[in-house]
Amino acid sequence: MQLLDTLARPLRDLRISVTDRCNFRCVYCMPKEIFGRDFQFLERSALLTFEEIAWLARIFVSLGVEKLRITGGEPLVRRDVEQLVAQLVAIDGVRDLAMTTNGALLADRAEALRAAGLRRVTVSLDSLDDSVFQAMNDVGFPVARVLDGIEAAAAAGLAPVKVNMVVKRGVNDQSVLSMAERFRGSGRILRFIEYVDVGTTNGWRLDDVVPAAEIVETIARVWPLEPVEPTYRGEVARRYRYCDGAGEVGLIASVTQPFCRDCTRARLSADGELYTCLFASRGHDLRGPLRAGATEEQIAGRLRSIWSGRADRYSELRSAATLRRAKVEMSHIGG
Repeated sequence: MQLLDTLARPLRDLRISVTDRCNFRCVYCMPKEIFGRDFQFLERSALLTFEEIAWLARIFVSLGVEKLRITGGEPLVRRDVEQLVAQLVAIDGVRDLAMTTNGALLADRAEALRAAGLRRVTVSLDSLDDSVFQAMNDVGFPVARVLDGIEAAAAAGLAPVKVNMVVKRGVNDQSVLSMAERFRGSGRILRFIEYVDVGTTNGWRLDDVVPAAEIVETIARVWPLEPVEPTYRGEVARRYRYCDGAGEVGLIASVTQPFCRDCTRARLSADGELYTCLFASRGHDLRGPLRAGATEEQIAGRLRSIWSGRADRYSELRSAATLRRAKVEMSHIGG
């Protein structure tokens, strides 16, 4: 029997954070003034082991999950994450296994990740302009090394490589066309993401959001676009193809075009908390019962109870009141 929440949304996707640490300090995710030298990240003992993650993932898959995505923080700062990839890909019923990364370490790890069984990778890249990109990642990391990682991933067979650009008005919106030009015809799929109010530390304002419709219009003035039908329920990116056949772009518009009604995602934090929404205020502890000796059926029962009671639709209800509400940080549960 299919597991559904209160809005008849199935559980299909699990995003797995393997660390709350990152080697970037992107201003929209982990601003340096908050996540500085004195910030207390999770102790190693608090992190789920790879074996614990795989054990939980098997239970999620038994309840209907088909797609797994490894996230962070930055997942490639977690030592030997290839071992987790191998454990997850071996789970019967996993149809897709992907990873989201900032690409900083990808050039050296792409072949090992593919050999372990990773199928796809999404790389975050917010501008091709070094000064803009380095200001956004706030650690002076150069664009060229991320581009090297993208090419290494494609060469290793982690394809199609998707490239995510978070667009913030007055910061990198001037990079939209150059990014589109760079990846047109390359076989890489570029996706533009509206700047969202995840967590409470990034100083989000509605005025900083560049609406997806504006991004489409900007590109289409130069290279005409036509919409593409979604390939499955819950596909978060609205897809457009270039009319000249040079590939496609995607728009993830959580602010101006919410997709809550089709959201099939659950999120597992690095310390074993289950979150049923990217904008959740609290999670549900799975590490405690797991380490206390809970059986698979007991954990499965807990997951059924949590998901069947799920009513999240934050982006559809976004208001002044919800904006003031405490929310989990993106770096803790991945994007």
